[in-house]
Amino acid sequence: MHRHHHYRRRGGEESSPERDGARDGSRGTTRVQLEMPPQAMERLTRLKEKTEAASYAEVIRNALRVFEALAEEHEKGAEFSLKRSDGQTVAYKIFL
Repeated sequence: MHRHHHYRRRGGEESSPERDGARDGSRGTTRVQLEMPPQAMERLTRLKEKTEAASYAEVIRNALRVFEALAEEHEKGAEFSLKRSDGQTVAYKIFL
């Protein structure tokens, strides 16, 4: 069974990776539209400002890189901890 993922282009026109050339790698990017609750959007905006990122997409790409690296370390059995400014080290549970 084939699953076709459809994407919406600006103006509401539906497209798919196959029609846009993404299947054969000729398209360099894929547009993703997200719906976020106000609180999540506020967090994204704060991160964009704190990191001086050029766009929300840059924040999300950076977050994906960090999350991927942490997930890979977790799969290898790593445990995470934080060292606070007062020198105290505390366990940090990222993956429950």
